[in-house]
Amino acid sequence: MNLTVSLDDPAALTAADPGEMLRQVASAAAQVRQAQLTATEAGLARLGDEGRPRAVVVAGMGGSGISGDVLAAVCGVSCPVPVITVRGHVLPGWVGVPDLVIAVSCSGETEETLAVAVEAIRRGCRLVCVGAPGSTLAGIAVQGRAVFIPVHSVGQPRACLWGLTVPLLLAARATGLADVPDAVLEATATRLEDISHRCGPGRETFVNPGKQLATDLAGSIPMIWGTSPLAGVAAYRFACQLNENADYPAVHGDLPEAVHNQIVALDGFFGGLRGSSASGSQEDDFFRDRADENDTGLHLILLRDTEEHPQVAKRREVSAALARDRGVPVTELMAEGAHPLERIATLIALADYATVYLAIALGVDPTPVAAIQTLKAKIV
Repeated sequence: MNLTVSLDDPAALTAADPGEMLRQVASAAAQVRQAQLTATEAGLARLGDEGRPRAVVVAGMGGSGISGDVLAAVCGVSCPVPVITVRGHVLPGWVGVPDLVIAVSCSGETEETLAVAVEAIRRGCRLVCVGAPGSTLAGIAVQGRAVFIPVHSVGQPRACLWGLTVPLLLAARATGLADVPDAVLEATATRLEDISHRCGPGRETFVNPGKQLATDLAGSIPMIWGTSPLAGVAAYRFACQLNENADYPAVHGDLPEAVHNQIVALDGFFGGLRGSSASGSQEDDFFRDRADENDTGLHLILLRDTEEHPQVAKRREVSAALARDRGVPVTELMAEGAHPLERIATLIALADYATVYLAIALGVDPTPVAAIQTLKAKIV
């Protein structure tokens, strides 16, 4: 596929990113450190005085809502209480006084999240609010006598993931639900800094994993699978970032579930059948004129966790082989670090860079979300 902008031309990169999304992505490590300080100053630790909640419910949409998924992934399957994310206007019927509701909105003005926060107060839930200072959500927190953690936005909500997520992790730590000591937060920030160095705009494509992944994906349909629940959250984030940063479609899933449904797409029009003639003749396929043919096909991306179930590892290996046998490119990306927070952060960070670089390479401004703004304008 012919790319519109050279990723190794500094002037072209700057011109193609007027909203400075690359700068926003590069702020990840600083967000971790700033959010830790802000949450501590807000008195989040006092949540522990009220004991362990029956459940944690994170309310958020889009780039704010993913913070709840990251929290659940870091708490892990051994967490003694359920951690769920509500993406909508209504709390589940079972949520009540024993539960902790965390309302997350980078702007502090998200319609759905505000509705859930008000409902949480009405039901007598413990409430924590994370959002912009001076916002409607901040006012709701005051009215409900809830802990409020102000977010120092770096731009678009999707670029503020760590500023939104760290307060949730510290809330879970305060209530005994997550083991995220200060040393792990700093180790995560250090890993995010390292990825920013490796993926920085000044590094050429052949030594830049973010640019290389972007060029590998251009023109394909990414099918992104995580090899653990944690990596599955990173796969979902990857797909969302492709949508918002690059205006680009993607399919996401996680193993083992994906091999019970999505894997069949490898045999379909965008997989093994791609480019085949109606008769299915290999001779026709070889000699046909490809000049005007749409060569778009699947590209399987496996986000690998360092902790995989043995049976899942087998499915990953076989799935990759099946894809390659059908001419579908396969890219495997490995998480880095020991702690779950480090592992998910490294997978997400690389994807964040790759999606911005893909947007730039295709001539798409990675900052605006015109369709979302148009939709909001039409439903007010």
